[in-house]
Amino acid sequence: MQHPVNGDERAANSANRLDRLPISRFHRTTIAALAFAYFFEFADINTFAITAPKVREQWGADVGHIAYVTSLSFVGMFLGSVVAGGMADRLGRKRTLTLTTVWFSVWSLATVFAWDIASMGVFRVLTSAGLAAMTVVAVVYLNELFPRAKRGKFQAYVIMIGICGTPVTNLIAALVVPMGEQTWRLVYLWGALGVLFLFFLRKLVESPQWLENRGRRAEAEAVLRRLEDEAVDEHGALPAAAEPVAAAATAKPGLRLLKQRKFLFPTVLLSVLWITQTIGFFGFSSWAPTLLAAEGVSVEDSIFFVALTTVGAPLGSFLAAQVTDRFERKWALVVFGLIIAGSGLLYGLTFLPVLVVVFGFLVNLFERGYTSLAYAYSPELYDTGGRSLGTSISYGLGRLSNAFGPLIIAALYSGHGYRTVFYFIAGTWVVGAIALALFGPATRKIRLRAESAAPEPATGR
Repeated sequence: MQHPVNGDERAANSANRLDRLPISRFHRTTIAALAFAYFFEFADINTFAITAPKVREQWGADVGHIAYVTSLSFVGMFLGSVVAGGMADRLGRKRTLTLTTVWFSVWSLATVFAWDIASMGVFRVLTSAGLAAMTVVAVVYLNELFPRAKRGKFQAYVIMIGICGTPVTNLIAALVVPMGEQTWRLVYLWGALGVLFLFFLRKLVESPQWLENRGRRAEAEAVLRRLEDEAVDEHGALPAAAEPVAAAATAKPGLRLLKQRKFLFPTVLLSVLWITQTIGFFGFSSWAPTLLAAEGVSVEDSIFFVALTTVGAPLGSFLAAQVTDRFERKWALVVFGLIIAGSGLLYGLTFLPVLVVVFGFLVNLFERGYTSLAYAYSPELYDTGGRSLGTSISYGLGRLSNAFGPLIIAALYSGHGYRTVFYFIAGTWVVGAIALALFGPATRKIRLRAESAAPEPATGR
C-alpha cells in the first residue's frame, strides 16, 4: 500500500495526518465507546439528586445533610479531574480513560450498600472523582483523534448519545423508587454498568499526538499507519498531509506551565467558564427535585417533572452539533448561556406543572448544548503538551466551586426563599457569558484552515 507522505513527515506530523483523514470505521467505533462511557457518566452524575428525597425520608436527613453530601461530591470531582490530568500525561489517554471509567463504576456499585448518610457521602465522593476524571480524559482523547474541522460536531454527537443516560436514569428512578423502601438502591446499581466499557478496549488506540509528544515516535507511527491503512481500505487513496511542524518531545509539563501566559490565560478564562457552568447547571439539576418537594410537590411528582424536563438534554447536544463547526464557538456559548439564564429564572417563578416542564426543558436543552460546545472549545485553547493539564485544572476548579454552591443555595433558600435560589443560578450564567464575550479567544479561523485542507471522501480506489 502506498502512503501519501514521506518518512520525514511521519516523524512529527501526527496532528496534520489525523486532520486529513475522512471519518472512518475507527472514528465510529471511538464515538460508540465514548458515548457508552458518557451514557453511564450522565446516568450516575444525578443519581444522588433524584434519590435524595427518598433518602431524606428514610434516614431522617435534612436539606443541610443533602447540601454537604453534594458539596463533598464536587470536592471529589476536583481531585479526580486534576489527578486524571496528570495521569493522562504520564500513563496515556486510553489507559487513563479505562481506569477512570472502572473507578466510578466500582464506587457506584458500592453506593448500593450505603447504610447511612455518612457512608453514602464517602461513596459519592469517590464516585464523583471518577466521573469528573473520565470526562476530562474523554474530552482530550476525542480532541486528539478526530479531524480539527469536524471534532466539534462529533464531540456534540457523543454527548447527544451519552446524555440520554440522564432522562433514561430519571425515568427508571421514577418507576423503581416508589416501589419500596429500599428500591432506590437499584438506581446506583444501574449507574455501575459503566464498567462494561471494557468490552470496547481492544478496538481503541492510544493518542498518536500524546505518543509523539512523549517522544514515543515509533509507537505513534504504528498507530498512524494503522488508521491510515483503514481509511484507505474504506475510502481510497489519501492526499498528502500538511507540512510537519518541528517539535521536540517534551517531558511531563507539570504545574510549571502556570508560569506561561499562553497556558495561564486560557486556564483562568476556562475556569470562569466551568465555575459558572457548574454552579448554574448543578444548582438547577441537583436541587430541582428537592426544592420542588420542599415547596409541597410530592416526591413522586417532583421526580417525574424533572424526568420530563431532561428529555431536552439530548436535543440540546444535537442542536450544538449543528452550530458548533459553523459558527464561532465562543459566541455560540454566549448566546446559549443567556438563554439558559432566562429559562432558569422563569422556571423558578412558576409552580404550574406545564410551565415547570416547559422551562425546565429549555434549561436542559440549551445547557447540554452549552456543555457540548464547551467540551469542544476548551482543549482547542492549548497545545498537546498543556491540553490535558489545562483542561483538567479548569474543569476541576469548576467542579470544586460547587463545593460551596450547594451551601450558598441552602443558605439562600433558608434565608430568602425559593425564588432567590433561581436569581442566583441565572446570575452565574450571565457572568460566564460576559467573560466569554469579552475575553474568549476565537478558534474558527484555525478550524476553517483545517477544513479547507481536509480531503473529500474518495469514491474509488
